[in-house]
Amino acid sequence: MARGMAKTAGAKIQGLAARTAALRMLDAVLRRGESLDLAEGQYAKGLTPSDRGLARAIASETLRWLLDLDALIDSATRDVLPEDAKPRTVLRMMLAQWLRLDTPPHAVISTGLELLDGGPRRLAHGVFSTLVKREVALPPVPTLPPAVIERWGERSAAIAAALAEPPPLDLSLKDWTQTARWSEELGGISLAPGHVRLPRGSAVERLAGFEEGAWWVQDLAASIPARLLGEGEGRRVLDLCAAPGGKTLQLAAAGWQVTSLDKSVKRLDRLVENLDRVGLAAEVVAADALKWEPARPYEAILLDAPCTATGTCRRHPDVLHRIGPRQIAEMAELQAALLGRAAEWLAPGGTLVYVTCSLEREEGEDQADRVRLAPAPIAPDELPAGLLPTAGGWLRTDPAMIERGLDGFFVARWRG
Repeated sequence: MARGMAKTAGAKIQGLAARTAALRMLDAVLRRGESLDLAEGQYAKGLTPSDRGLARAIASETLRWLLDLDALIDSATRDVLPEDAKPRTVLRMMLAQWLRLDTPPHAVISTGLELLDGGPRRLAHGVFSTLVKREVALPPVPTLPPAVIERWGERSAAIAAALAEPPPLDLSLKDWTQTARWSEELGGISLAPGHVRLPRGSAVERLAGFEEGAWWVQDLAASIPARLLGEGEGRRVLDLCAAPGGKTLQLAAAGWQVTSLDKSVKRLDRLVENLDRVGLAAEVVAADALKWEPARPYEAILLDAPCTATGTCRRHPDVLHRIGPRQIAEMAELQAALLGRAAEWLAPGGTLVYVTCSLEREEGEDQADRVRLAPAPIAPDELPAGLLPTAGGWLRTDPAMIERGLDGFFVARWRG
């Protein structure tokens, strides 16, 4: 963390580059509706790994606790600052660093005020100093935006509680028979065959088994859809919208002959890198699923459809503030079109699994209700302990489940 200004004339302030990037990232998310990932790629480019990580942490914690940070700011100002005012955003960042990242107040001030000029600098200094003297604290649970609470209903309180801390690190193993070995060697716990969970903050590339390709990072909930297809035994499966490839790796490891299709060449490059690292193979196709046609039907299809990704709010708190009815409707339209295409490519007796990492009904249950294939209800014994299918045989997960350690997913399955 920064500890103030360098004493030599003209020297750069230590840590200022990370704060500047975080400010620009927040502006991109809150004013322009861009994703935090996209904003990071644009504004944290060129930073050292440590500064890039710091910029992401500041932006993420600011977004995670945005409404509560605003309440603290408003309690110390005579006139309410506009929502998009630069001093408000800088104060949000300053408070997030102090209250969430344990940055000493003097270090927060020395870097934060450099982001402002003139009167706003004095205002921010005064507000932050007042709140420090009051020894304010954030509530135990982040406050969700009213529109999010309205959409998520009775699940909102439990989900909010799960957002208080970033998620743990889940790994999927290439060889399920080695679950006990890797759980012990990595010092983690296993919640399902082929799964190991480690505490957050683990440096992935330095963990045992990374170089040899024994595992890959994959949220436990994200691993369930491929599990529902079972062993491949050489049969053909189409992984639609496959990048960055976690489900492709699962399917290949389970003995499927995998075709991985995605329209993003850049994301497919990551998929190929992951395949190479773990020593697995798949046919990789760069194409738009709405235009592409397969040579023949598939025995199984896994459609991990593009979505609003609100189920990933633990990792991507920007979705709490930039996703609304318009984005949900746009994604639902695309999902319906992709489901229609996938159903046409399924061989008789084959299996179709549909999944989105969204907490929105329009992207889950409403989509499943329109499919005209025969449902193949998910059974309780197919799921990790602590999860149950819905009454209709689908699966709905949210971040409050399994010790607040899951992303939010919807999963449905049919037979052709």
